[in-house]
Amino acid sequence: MSKSVVIESVKAREVFDSRGNPTVEADVVLTDGTLGRASVPSGASTGELEATELRDGGSRLLGKGVSKAVNNVNTEINDALKGVSPYNQAAIDQIMIDLDGTPNKARLGANAILGVSMATARAAALSLDTPLYRYLGGVNIELPQTFHNVINGGAHADNGIDFQEFMITPIKKTSFRDGIEKIADTYHTLKKVLEDAGFQTGLGDEGGFAPDLKNTDEAVSMLYKAIEQAGYVPGEDIGIALDAASSEFYNEETGIYTFEGHEFNADQLRDYYVNDLLKKFPAIISIEDPFSENDWDNFAKFTEEVGDRVQLVGDDIFVTNPSIFRKGIKKGVANSILIKLNQIGTVSESIEAIRLAKNNGYTTMISHRSGETEDTFVADFAVAVSGGELKTGAMARSERVAKYNQLLRIEEELEGQAHVAHFPHNVDFD
Repeated sequence: MSKSVVIESVKAREVFDSRGNPTVEADVVLTDGTLGRASVPSGASTGELEATELRDGGSRLLGKGVSKAVNNVNTEINDALKGVSPYNQAAIDQIMIDLDGTPNKARLGANAILGVSMATARAAALSLDTPLYRYLGGVNIELPQTFHNVINGGAHADNGIDFQEFMITPIKKTSFRDGIEKIADTYHTLKKVLEDAGFQTGLGDEGGFAPDLKNTDEAVSMLYKAIEQAGYVPGEDIGIALDAASSEFYNEETGIYTFEGHEFNADQLRDYYVNDLLKKFPAIISIEDPFSENDWDNFAKFTEEVGDRVQLVGDDIFVTNPSIFRKGIKKGVANSILIKLNQIGTVSESIEAIRLAKNNGYTTMISHRSGETEDTFVADFAVAVSGGELKTGAMARSERVAKYNQLLRIEEELEGQAHVAHFPHNVDFD
């Protein structure tokens, strides 16, 4: 590492994500000529306490422009980082956090800060002629267990399903590639299963099919059929995971979950999970956000009831924020945390949340967003931090498949040296 190499300039521009919405792309140029570039994803279903994604408002691009965030990179952030060593990621991130000066990165924008954070990490890795996953992770690296959203609902699709994601994951595999091939088989078989049943197979935001199924029960039944017709055993070869995204159908004033024609209180919703879904479909191994981000007590009760046999992932409730996550750990909420870099806004804070999870027996699931770009940073990041699990969409749409292709390259490059994660990971489920 050359101590003489410092950041020469930081520049951002407005580009477009997979939903055609504007987002920030940042370039970090070092004095040795190295260019690091990164683009920032954006979510559709977002937690209330996520770091602030700075949008322009007004009429241009329906108010979704990010020229203010871009300008903040090109002026204040550029001035603050010029001449700084790129090789201390935590220091880089802290400079930007201090410069912003707000608790949720609202002044400069988390999209501005994260773009520069990721681009700096990539520039540092390139400057040292080191793969990004190796630069961020060192020696102890691991290829993740992947979760693939193959039926889209909720905020990710224009259909009648209230649950947001129906995912499949390769439980039994001999390598990362073997797992991906099993998922590809099942994904294409699912298309035929849906078509044979008379459903349309248009795609949702994350590459999964968006058929107008009548309810969650029917969606999971379709997954069972697809897994079996692809030649695999549900729950043994291929597991099923759900993202309820229940904050989207929760009424805070009444405490009622309006779900697929039912009005459930928390006890009734918990009974539905335990005595309908999990009992009927034992291949379901993971549920994300089963209760609202503001329904902490019932999320904790559910964790106590089934957390020894099902992975319960906190997304909206934790928003990758270490201070909020600590509250969840104390209250016994969930046994897994979703990690979204743009929820917290920097690489180093995301790593802090992962470290906190591992130290307290929680699994970690690294995640994309519904509005993605061709940037594969999240794939390298999942390997670097030995995240255990990664969800980044179906085996369709290039902004999703790009991540899986990058992981295939990493597996090839490591030539069998890296451990391949298997579910369950970290937590000793029965």
